[in-house]
Amino acid sequence: MTALKFSRKHLGIPYALFMAMFVIFPLLLIIYYAFTDPETGGLSFINFIDFFTSNANLTALFMSFALAILTTVICLLIAYPAAYILARTNINKNGVMLLLFILPMWINFVLRTAAMKELLYKLGMFNSNNMSFINTLIGMVYDYLPFTILPIYTVLEKLDKNVLEASADLGATGIQTLFKVTIPLSMPGIVSAITMVLLPTMTSYVVSDTLGNGNITIIGKLIENQFSVMYNWNAGSAIAMILLVLIFATMIVTGKFSEEDSTDARGGGLW
Repeated sequence: MTALKFSRKHLGIPYALFMAMFVIFPLLLIIYYAFTDPETGGLSFINFIDFFTSNANLTALFMSFALAILTTVICLLIAYPAAYILARTNINKNGVMLLLFILPMWINFVLRTAAMKELLYKLGMFNSNNMSFINTLIGMVYDYLPFTILPIYTVLEKLDKNVLEASADLGATGIQTLFKVTIPLSMPGIVSAITMVLLPTMTSYVVSDTLGNGNITIIGKLIENQFSVMYNWNAGSAIAMILLVLIFATMIVTGKFSEEDSTDARGGGLW
């Protein structure tokens, strides 16, 4: 009998089986339900039409975008100066300060949200429904700020100091060097941070439910309601498909910017 020869390709079989069972098959199932009429069982676009003709659904979609964009902008405004200070000064000796910034990433997401709820309650900000959006925004920023600092810090820490010194030798001020040299060269980190914050905040309904008193509905909550409350797999799958398209579109756009910025960082865009 001929002995079976083992090759490195065989190591990929468990991974391929896992992807087929837990990624590809569920995705095909969602596609099937999204394009199926719940009443007739035939091929139909009725689930997508119902979504885009519902004011409640469109409001939730707008709320998701608004919350995600505001969270991303605020995180960047806080994270970039913090990452710059950590990367360019001696305050981050032995990486202790960086560890303190990213330490919340090691704590369970639900526990962090519950802790923020308790803090907001102690500050008297949790008693009014008018503060629901602000409280949710604060919780989003708190939860995703470490994910913004880390990629920006990684890029800034690796920047060639000779480039910054050359900018100063050519007569550029500190502000000019920051906006014309440092920020352009750190754009890959900024794009990575945007990707890590913008997409998850659109679906993190745990934060909006916990800190928004149920007054803030985002697209992730719509999906959860359709599957676990309404038991309407067709509508839930259609919303999931819409969210998936939005995620792919965002990844394509951010990926394009990341590639261009990487080329510029290598010197390809300087001449």
